[in-house]
Amino acid sequence: MDAAEFRRRGREMVDYVANYLETVEQRPVSSDVEPGYLRSLIPTEAPLEPESYDDIMQDVERVIMPGVTHWHSPYFFAYFPAASSYPAMLADMLCAAIGCIGFSWAASPVCTELETVMLDWLGKMLKLPEHFIAGTDGHGGGVIQGTASEATLMAMLAARCKAVRRIQALNPEKSEAEILSKLVAYTSEQAHCSVERASLIAGVMIKKVPTDNSYAVRAPMFKEMLEEDKAAGLIPFYLCATLGTTPSCAFDRISELGPICNEENMWMHIDAAYAGSAFICPEFRPLLNGIEYADSFNFNPHKWLLVNFDCSAMWVKKREDIIGAFKVEPLYLKHENQESGLVTDYRHWQIPLGRRFRSLKMWFVFRLYGLHGLQAHIRKQVALAKEFESLVRADKRFEICAEVIMGLVCFRLKGSNELNQLLLKKINKSREIHLVPCQLSGRFVLRFAICARTTESCHIQQAWRHITQLTFELLQEPNH
Repeated sequence: MDAAEFRRRGREMVDYVANYLETVEQRPVSSDVEPGYLRSLIPTEAPLEPESYDDIMQDVERVIMPGVTHWHSPYFFAYFPAASSYPAMLADMLCAAIGCIGFSWAASPVCTELETVMLDWLGKMLKLPEHFIAGTDGHGGGVIQGTASEATLMAMLAARCKAVRRIQALNPEKSEAEILSKLVAYTSEQAHCSVERASLIAGVMIKKVPTDNSYAVRAPMFKEMLEEDKAAGLIPFYLCATLGTTPSCAFDRISELGPICNEENMWMHIDAAYAGSAFICPEFRPLLNGIEYADSFNFNPHKWLLVNFDCSAMWVKKREDIIGAFKVEPLYLKHENQESGLVTDYRHWQIPLGRRFRSLKMWFVFRLYGLHGLQAHIRKQVALAKEFESLVRADKRFEICAEVIMGLVCFRLKGSNELNQLLLKKINKSREIHLVPCQLSGRFVLRFAICARTTESCHIQQAWRHITQLTFELLQEPNH
């Protein structure tokens, strides 16, 4: 493919993508293929000779689309949003064309510098404390990670390193292995499973803190666990607090937990993967009060801020804490400007060495939407969730299972867990809308998340009509 054909095929691809997104609601939202479907549709080996582009594009519909769950359908209400916008797609195209691997400032200066500035822009949108803003002389700063899972792990590893060094400075006779065997991390029983996975990778024990009736971690229970563990000779070193839990979008009380962490020399990391985007709206910003106590903070613009995957924004109070834990300097990565106070080498802030020019997506989206446009997107989706909540509350067969604060509604049919499992099975088997469940207080609960950028009130109304029709059919069956 030469430049001339690339221009022609590129225009065709833009048309295909635009047509796909404009008509995606006409496709069944989820796939009905069986495991292993793909092998019978494509050869068992790569072709020896080049094939035509037209044949490939025909196979996109024949082979690829049947196996796609359409996350950007306005009838997709599962998990959480996967952000998408035309500006971000265009920026991704430019990122692919530039193709730099930005492991250091020298590898492509703008790849590093635009990221630093975009994280400052976003930090200011969130009204983060000044110590998280890099500026030109700040001690903290932001970095784009691939996922919130990576951010959680990086924070835990940095906290582990800091704790070991602090303890060895006071007790030189203690070995690192001895200290590691006593370190303990904490998170909510409602936290994402990635926190537990981070502890497995980091090689430290983790304990889950019980939550209150709103599924939030509060100070009394956390403090009680700390005292018990310290009395048993353990060393609390890390707390991952969650703002917007995956099951129910609950908010741990960070203004209560933060002072405890600071008193105990514990690293407090805040995971706001989904909900963090909403903090750009003044009415939701109070949910972030207490952020001043945190050592690190993370959320995913690739969930709800119209920046395509992958783009997970992480800030640290003191960048030396994270750089000091992972800094390795082989000669082939050194450059003459690395000691400059204005230069950041982001390879020290992350797990992989290589990194894409992801800040381009933020730059395009922030400029083409503006803060007010991004706020309008968040507010619209929250209003749609409230609309669905009102429909559920108006039907006495159903109940709301958690406070609806943002774009997630947790609800269920009054009755047994088995009944709700059957309802969810009927809903997803229909392929008209797509939901996933969670468990709250031992109950099987359906999650209804506003996900697609194009979701409107008409889609909410149609989804509810579909749910109630399936509910009627279910309740007509014997034994129900």
